[in-house]
Amino acid sequence: MLRIAVTGSPGIGKSTVVAKVAEKLADQSGLNTVLRIAVTGSPGIGKSTVVAKVAEKLADQSGLKIGGIQTAEIRNEGEREGFSIKDLATGKTGLLASIRGKGPRVGKYHVNLKDLERIGANALRNALDCDLIVIDEVGPMELKSEAFVSAVEAVLESNKPVLAVLHRSSSHQLAQRMRKEFEVFTVDEENRDELPEKIINRFMEMR
Repeated sequence: MLRIAVTGSPGIGKSTVVAKVAEKLADQSGLNTVLRIAVTGSPGIGKSTVVAKVAEKLADQSGLKIGGIQTAEIRNEGEREGFSIKDLATGKTGLLASIRGKGPRVGKYHVNLKDLERIGANALRNALDCDLIVIDEVGPMELKSEAFVSAVEAVLESNKPVLAVLHRSSSHQLAQRMRKEFEVFTVDEENRDELPEKIINRFMEMR
């Protein structure tokens, strides 16, 4: 067993040297191998679709227990009127945002903090027992809730693999953190059909 001691004058940087060595050894030994992937891109490009395909295939082919949240558009006669939010583990669905009602406003939509916290935040906390945590999405609507932000932070502090949809330009501290810590894929018209398989392969490599 290799044992190394670092010594030197006070303030010379001994702790910094040890920290850098420990970080390098952890990277090389595979200790920091929890995979965190985020997809981003323009509105309507298919980010949620990519994530849904990945989660569904990993659950079907690998038997992974999937937890977390999924959002979807609510349309009426072709017009988008809001968004739903779904707990992937229980199937419970609520209203994330609507052009009607009350709540913090994002564009023309009012965010339903009650369902965002009752379903969204709770789903993420309960997903800590799952094999893969899906977060669709971390964006301006979801970031209106402190409870949701806290739940995402709890996920990030865990050792669980995460697959997330990340708003492309949010300046929120949580979004900035995820851009630094996650492997980020940008969805566009050219890659959105092949991207699910690429992400699936990344997760399978880490198993």
